[in-house]
Amino acid sequence: MSCQDRGVKSPSTWSVPPTDASLPVAIEVLRRGPISRAAVARRLQLSPGSLSRLSAPLLEGGLLREVGEHNDGRVGRPTRLLDVDIDSKHFVGMKLRENEIIAALTNLRGEIQRHTTVEIRDQDPEAVVQQIARLARELGEGVETSGIGIGIGGLIRDREYVVDARFLGWTELPLAKLVGEATGIPTLVDNDLIAFTEYEHWFGEGREDDRFAVVTLGAGTGFGLVANGAIVTGDDYGIGLVGHWPLDPTGPLCFAGHRGCATSVLNSDAIARHVSDALGRSVDYEAALDLAEAGDLAARRVADDAGRGLGRLIAAICNLTLPQRIIVAGEGVRLASVAGDAMRAGIAIDRDPRVSTPPIVLGNKDNVDWCRGAAVLAIQAFVHGTLPGVGLSDGRSRA
Repeated sequence: MSCQDRGVKSPSTWSVPPTDASLPVAIEVLRRGPISRAAVARRLQLSPGSLSRLSAPLLEGGLLREVGEHNDGRVGRPTRLLDVDIDSKHFVGMKLRENEIIAALTNLRGEIQRHTTVEIRDQDPEAVVQQIARLARELGEGVETSGIGIGIGGLIRDREYVVDARFLGWTELPLAKLVGEATGIPTLVDNDLIAFTEYEHWFGEGREDDRFAVVTLGAGTGFGLVANGAIVTGDDYGIGLVGHWPLDPTGPLCFAGHRGCATSVLNSDAIARHVSDALGRSVDYEAALDLAEAGDLAARRVADDAGRGLGRLIAAICNLTLPQRIIVAGEGVRLASVAGDAMRAGIAIDRDPRVSTPPIVLGNKDNVDWCRGAAVLAIQAFVHGTLPGVGLSDGRSRA
């Protein structure tokens, strides 16, 4: 276990729940603090007087606090910045994979304080729930855990039921309820890409954008979209629909018989298989990219074909959704670096030469980052007072 304690728990904040009117102010400070009053007012389109009226009870109740000073260069006294005590609450985020659980303890801003990874030896739901409960106890030792968020690559309903997670053999499993009963901690579960996108929206690279997209690479290809400041979801989210997006009309077939789709071009196991076939020996994904970087012609061709396909996928996303930013992440994100030139060429193929491509931000391949997204599910519900059976202040549900 990799641990980093932050010492004695801070005095509790959020002791006075914000009203419906003042909640946007509290959320804005949580997401962007420390932040000046002028910046909060500007972002929420409030007058200085309205902001003072809404923030006063939050300051008096201890939810917000004044920290440091800000001088914008104008004549007059510096203004005090607003922030929240981010270490006053703690959350556990987990990502479930076929053979392991990655788990982390975070603070109220999704910053990781401790994390660990354990092997799943028995995929029976009861056994996995007990593993989850044990991890939650270990990570939460010495602090009070306010909520648990779980991200899983599958079809999820109502942030409680795992409708279909084929890699674990689970269907119609009330996972959130089972974990909540085993831990005594309010629990939410959602598709791991939704969770990851929510983290990028609240605290990550997309927090300043009204509209951005996330593309994840690895065992599967994922796509997340935030538009008008909210994540775009639907009943079919979690099936992996972008995996069937056509990228190369002459490319290989996927398991469903689609030629040159994202699954057959971009998935890490497909890339490893294509390089292995070309070399006549077995190599894994990282070794395939190593060979491409070293100049091996067969590996280079496969990597560039995949990079070009990634570029065409990004171009389609840009053409259809007009994002202000593209975030590329996941275990297979290294492809975007190794085949960066091919990716940019793929973007150019399908984009009008008059348009500009939005910034493309590359994440890292560390699965621990996905735990931050899972934790944000619980953080958001806590802040809005919608955690199962718990409110912002005293453990009771808000009306």
